[in-house]
Amino acid sequence: MPHFSIEYSANLDARVDMGELCALVLRTVLDTGLFETGAVRVRAFRAEAYAVADRLPENAFLDMSFRIGTGRSAEEKKRTGEAVFAAVSEHLAALFETPHFALSLEIREIDPVLSWKKNAIHPRLRGK
Repeated sequence: MPHFSIEYSANLDARVDMGELCALVLRTVLDTGLFETGAVRVRAFRAEAYAVADRLPENAFLDMSFRIGTGRSAEEKKRTGEAVFAAVSEHLAALFETPHFALSLEIREIDPVLSWKKNAIHPRLRGK
């Protein structure tokens, strides 16, 4: 049940195709081989209200949060984080050409005792 959320400042709308970025993250996560296709969800949320650093209007951020189920080693989680961060950093390289952009990623494990799931996608994809 990996859930990948991207929160970003609204001033990135004209500079980043968020649909394309979500597709890139999905491909990168699946390429690790650690997650089932039917389980991965990637979405982006636009922050209308935000204040970044010294509040210059060109300051922007993109914060990524990846919540995953238990069962992967620290090395597997680190490898996944490094792959995603590298792919997104490369994709957004133009934003780093000015001193007004911040990118972050955090991976967290979901407590299996306090998580409930029901997924009709798994049976369809597993039946292939």
